[in-house]
Amino acid sequence: MDRTERFYRIELLLRNRGCVSFDALRDELEVSPATLKRDLQYLRDRMDAPIVYDRETNGYRFAAAAGTGRGGPGAGTAARRELPGLWFSEQEVHALLTMHQLLAGLDDDGVLARHLAPMVDKLQGMLGADAAEAREAMRRVKVIGTARRRAPSRHFELLGSALMQRRRVWLRYYKRSDRRESEREVSPQRLVHYRSTWYLDAWCHASEGLRRFALDAVREARALPARARHVAVKDLEAALDAGYGIYGGGARLRWAVLRFEADAAQWVSQEEWHPQQQSRWLDDGRYELRVPYGEATELAMDVLRHGDSVQVLGDRPLQRLIAERLHRAAAAYEPPAAPAAAAPTPTPAAPATATATPILAPAARPRARVR
Repeated sequence: MDRTERFYRIELLLRNRGCVSFDALRDELEVSPATLKRDLQYLRDRMDAPIVYDRETNGYRFAAAAGTGRGGPGAGTAARRELPGLWFSEQEVHALLTMHQLLAGLDDDGVLARHLAPMVDKLQGMLGADAAEAREAMRRVKVIGTARRRAPSRHFELLGSALMQRRRVWLRYYKRSDRRESEREVSPQRLVHYRSTWYLDAWCHASEGLRRFALDAVREARALPARARHVAVKDLEAALDAGYGIYGGGARLRWAVLRFEADAAQWVSQEEWHPQQQSRWLDDGRYELRVPYGEATELAMDVLRHGDSVQVLGDRPLQRLIAERLHRAAAAYEPPAAPAAAAPTPTPAAPATATATPILAPAARPRARVR
């Protein structure tokens, strides 16, 4: 058995028997004396397990509670610190530390990280001599946020706490589309991290419906004593996640059909644009992707990102929207028109000069015809 299994087995034996000799432990675990000594030392030093050697009984047991004396099976359970309910292998500890580093990359102000710091210290302690290696591994993981919009930590903590305690929150919220602030009372339902930005899914009591709020647009927040209204997760998903993008709900869904050229298809075919997307490869190497959407703004932005490597099929409103934006973008890069050429200045006429008028001799009279 591996070390994790041995730890479980040692705990079980000491809990059930009360006091177990070294030889009995070694026989049960089928390990060498050196291995058993290392396991016991690790449990004491790294896991803070209150395992003591009892000279009178020549065995190992959990330390007894103060004032309770030495007991039989289960002795010391009242005072001793419980052994952790989960045991991790060295590889699992490394994985957890790496996960913490990933989380820290999403946690701008350290709101989550500072609450998890004791756990990280414990995990590093479990690695013992390999703690330095664990810290080095954490530095080898980096999260790069693209176009990140930072949410104030005070709002993040308050909203997260209200979400867990099922309390309502008063918000002063700035709506960018019309550049106006409004006051709302909401029941938090879910925190969402999407494209490097945090959002709050909540029931808005003013509009009597589910809404999604960007945390960086929250100007002020205050917890309220009233209980939050509960919305089932399946209803949240149906209302807010059915369509494409961060504002994917609230409208009748349509299906966009996107055809990507062969070069772009090598990347797009590995991406998930929507959990319900449908796709197929064409015989000529192109790739066809179908995604549901309700509001076209974000989908159009992602289609435009691929330029002339993608074509929207069949959906005339979406085609017109993208075509208009492409035309406006192209017009913005047109060189300025050259100024119109000035009309040529007419050359002034030369002054008239006196000229001799020729004197013409009168025409000769026609000679009379003699009859």
